Amino acid sequence: MELLPNSRTESDGSAVIRVLSYNVRSLRDDTAALARVISACAPDLVLVQEAPRFFRWRKKLARLAAACGQVVLTGGATAAGPAVLCSLRAVVDRTEDVLLPLTPGLHRRGLATAVVRFGGARLGVISCHLSLQQAERQEQGGMLLERLAALGTEHAVVGGDLNERPDGRTFRRLAGTLQDCRTAAPWGGEFTSTPTDPHQRIDALFATPGIEVLGCGVPLDQPGVRAADLRAATDHLPVLAALRVPATGLN
Repeated sequence: MELLPNSRTESDGSAVIRVLSYNVRSLRDDTAALARVISACAPDLVLVQEAPRFFRWRKKLARLAAACGQVVLTGGATAAGPAVLCSLRAVVDRTEDVLLPLTPGLHRRGLATAVVRFGGARLGVISCHLSLQQAERQEQGGMLLERLAALGTEHAVVGGDLNERPDGRTFRRLAGTLQDCRTAAPWGGEFTSTPTDPHQRIDALFATPGIEVLGCGVPLDQPGVRAADLRAATDHLPVLAALRVPATGLN
C-alpha cells in the first residue's frame, strides 16, 4: 500500500496535513496502545470522541496528548466528549466548545470546534459524536453544518463517530455538503467498527470542497501501527486522512 504523504508546508503557503479521527472510549482500554497508534499516524490534528468527562478528565486527556506528541486544543467534558488535540505545528486562532440541546433520557452531545493555521492555510475544525437515536442524530447533523458555517473559514474539516453508516440519512446529508474523504480518495481500510470484527463504517472525516484529499481510511498498514494495538486501544478503529489545504492568507 502506498504511504500517505508527510505533513509539510508548500512554497505557496498551502499545507499538507494529517488528520486523525478516533473514538477512544473514555480511555478505558489500553492507553499505551492507543498512544502508540496515534503517534505512528503522525497527525497534525486528532479529532477525539469519548474523551474522559469525569474525575480528573483534564489530566487524563493531557496525559494522552503528551504521550503521543500532541497538546490539548479544546474539548473534553466541556463538549460532552468530543475533543481536539494538535501538534505544535498548529497556530491556534480560536476555540469553542458547544453543547447541543439535550433530549430527556438520552446522552448529552456536543461539538469541539477550533480555527487553526498551518503555514498560510487557515482551517476550521469540528470533532463530533452524533446520537444513537435517528431523529436526534438528524437534527444534530443540521446543527453541525450550521456551526461549521458559523466558523467563517473557507476551508474546514469535520471528523467523528456518526453512529451511522454511509447509506444513512445524516451521513448522506453531510456527504452532500462536504467531501466524504474516504470516498474521495480511498486508502487503507474501510470499516471502523469493531476492531475485532470490522464490518461497518460509522466513523468518518469530511472536508470542504476546496481541500484536496490525498488519501483517507483506517491506517492498517501505516508503519508503526500494529494490529494488536488497534485491537487493544479502544472499541473503534481510527480514520486517518492526508489533506492539502490551500493558502488563505490572513483573512
